[in-house]
Amino acid sequence: MHVVEGEPLYFGSFYGILGHEDLMMKKIKPTDIKLHQKSRILEISFDDGSRFELSCEYLRTHSPSAEVRGHGPGQEVLQTGKENVSITNIEPVGTYAVAFHFDDGHNSGIYSWETLYDLGANKEKYWANYLERLQQAGYQRKEQNA
Repeated sequence: MHVVEGEPLYFGSFYGILGHEDLMMKKIKPTDIKLHQKSRILEISFDDGSRFELSCEYLRTHSPSAEVRGHGPGQEVLQTGKENVSITNIEPVGTYAVAFHFDDGHNSGIYSWETLYDLGANKEKYWANYLERLQQAGYQRKEQNA
């Protein structure tokens, strides 16, 4: 899969691509993922009608990887300087997740459907917590490039 500058990257309908029985057994199933390159927004829709718009910065700073979350409680690493990060590739991981390749080299987080749904459903709370942690660390976010 490649990314065309200025065009949305359509990951497609997951029923068409990943319509396996084991995916059907899960409660949360995505129906569409679109990456809007210019705005750096990932748009994801689920079969329950939920639709979320998640920035690349948000996805990068909330990566489920050990690099971000650590290997246990209290080992989280605050991610800074990610205001203009972009996703360059979306790679399916089995029938249950995707891996995002970010232009800062990060690609080790596996985002399960449940993780993406949780990040969407709790975006306001998680983002406010992140901004508070940045402030406590004395980091000031920079202007995003358009």
